Amino acid sequence: MSNAIQAAEPNTQPNHHKGVNMSQRKYLIGVDLPVLFISGGALLLFAAFALYDIEMVSNWVNTSFAISTKYFGAYWQVLLLLTFIIGLFLTVGRTGSVVLGGIKTPEMPTFQWISVIMCTLLAGGGVFWAAAEPMAHFTSTPPLFSGVETGTAQAAYNALAQSFMHWGFLAWAILGSLTGIVFMYLHYEKGLPLKPRTLLYPVFGDKIMTGPLGAIVDASCVLAVVAGTVGPIGFLGLQVSFGLEKLFGIPNTYSTQLVILGGLIGIYTVSSVSGVTKGIQILSRANVCLAFALMAFILVFGPTGFIIDGYLHGFGIYLDQFIPMATFRADPAWLDWWTVFFWGWFLGYGPLMAMFVARISKGRTIREMVLLISVVAPIITCFWFTIVGGSGLSYELDNPGVISEPFTGFNLPAALLAITEQLPLGYVISILFLILTTIFVATTGDSMTYAVSMVMTGTDHPKSSVRVFWGVMMGVVAALLISIGSGGISALQSFIVVTAVPVSLVLLPSLWTAPQIAKKMADEQGL
Repeated sequence: MSNAIQAAEPNTQPNHHKGVNMSQRKYLIGVDLPVLFISGGALLLFAAFALYDIEMVSNWVNTSFAISTKYFGAYWQVLLLLTFIIGLFLTVGRTGSVVLGGIKTPEMPTFQWISVIMCTLLAGGGVFWAAAEPMAHFTSTPPLFSGVETGTAQAAYNALAQSFMHWGFLAWAILGSLTGIVFMYLHYEKGLPLKPRTLLYPVFGDKIMTGPLGAIVDASCVLAVVAGTVGPIGFLGLQVSFGLEKLFGIPNTYSTQLVILGGLIGIYTVSSVSGVTKGIQILSRANVCLAFALMAFILVFGPTGFIIDGYLHGFGIYLDQFIPMATFRADPAWLDWWTVFFWGWFLGYGPLMAMFVARISKGRTIREMVLLISVVAPIITCFWFTIVGGSGLSYELDNPGVISEPFTGFNLPAALLAITEQLPLGYVISILFLILTTIFVATTGDSMTYAVSMVMTGTDHPKSSVRVFWGVMMGVVAALLISIGSGGISALQSFIVVTAVPVSLVLLPSLWTAPQIAKKMADEQGL
């Protein structure tokens, strides 16, 4: 047996592990105070400096962003690729049949389980980026496809394929395939706390659970996911406000944005407090039902032929060029603002998303969990991108400028509304898409509020007061940042990539600890 897994072996009784029974001084209110002060303090400092001098903050963030992508971009590309490949290998053979979470049957029904996982990652970005990213690659050809003439059907298929790379197999795999296995074993089987530092326990042992390094690891992961969630929350306020002005003539002012944020905070905080089996599940199910209804409507009444052709052809290009796109390094400037940016964003979510996946996947096999996260969800996501973005490409091919002109200046909500306006009942469909986007962001807000609260308490049932605190805090920071315009949110979204640097190092050991754990559990379960 490897040293990494032997390290976890003695801790068969959760209540006897000193990583669980940490110093009571740190838990005066049931919360890990060092992690709270480091992560919450850093977030508030960012907001304060942004309010004081957004230009200074933007310059600092852009410099840090450039350093992060320069020195870590290639590493991130390899990390995501290996995570995906190793996860698939674990689904084959006896390790795929390993049951996780310490119970024999799934705790959550399959449809709800799929719904919660799908909605948590896609968020509002899955709506606005689905409309805008294919159009961005269509109007400005990605370097790997530079030999193709712009404005053609082939350019449209290539644009879809490039979008699939950014929202497909690799993006999903990092969010809980290998790390989910590690968390489910060390928390539910061995009693270690549900915290990011637990991912490093097989490497560092008890030192990481009780020392200052553990607090820094947890705080870095919390800061990354809070930044990654505050960004979409604030972005939603700006986007929905734009849509309300266009559709209803409601002035696009800061007051309107605050009302939108207030409603959103209320929805996702109440959902998070009600728990995984109630509010979060109900919101996710409603989200998936509305998304499927809109998909069906567009598939039937939109450019059906192009959607089917675009999905099949685009997905074929994606598979054919999978390794070249995943390992492309020839144009660092383009990579920084596309592939590496997305990888940094998804990496930032990695540990806490894995914790959330572990919380809702008890009773699932490794095969079920890895295939849903790394294969099924990406295939559905790519089809969603074809439904929304592919429709936009079809309308643009038929009538050049109808989508690209509103999209000028990278106006994401304008691109979405330009597409929905081309559909039958365009006004109604536009309203439904704004509702869908709001629910998407709310499902991410509630699940990440829940996950951050788990880090603060180390349990999978955090106190309601902790959930309320983080839910409101993320909304308040979003409100502060949008008060200075889109620049504050843009700076925060670039900052996400900077926070991904330490987080990506936390995820690295899972490449070998997850396979070791899978084999050990297969032996224990007599497979």
